[in-house]
Amino acid sequence: MDPQAKHGLRRAAERRGQDAEDQAEAALVARGWTVLERRLRASRGSGAGELDMVAARDGLLAFIEVKARPSLSAAAHAVSRNQQARLMAAAEAWLAAHPGHGAAGVRFDVILVAPEGMRRIKDAFRAWD
Repeated sequence: MDPQAKHGLRRAAERRGQDAEDQAEAALVARGWTVLERRLRASRGSGAGELDMVAARDGLLAFIEVKARPSLSAAAHAVSRNQQARLMAAAEAWLAAHPGHGAAGVRFDVILVAPEGMRRIKDAFRAWD
């Protein structure tokens, strides 16, 4: 595939991801969550990745990964163990830089977005899994 075609595919995938994140944010806000950060890239040296969203409600802090795929099933299988580890490292870095958040707890949620709808998996994984 020529570089221009690859670039076009990459841009289309990024746009789908941003659209899914917009939908997820709207759903969270409608349920009383405050989105504190979006598309936060952790420092390269930390081995951490990007946090799609950091949201809070009533002292509960959620680090949220949004996955858009052709089906909810495909989206559900898109968060690998390696990605979970990168998300946890990014969350640790965020918490260190923002002390005082998460008084009522901290969790990792995954929001799945597909043509058939959206599904939120609360507390999708934990550091000790």
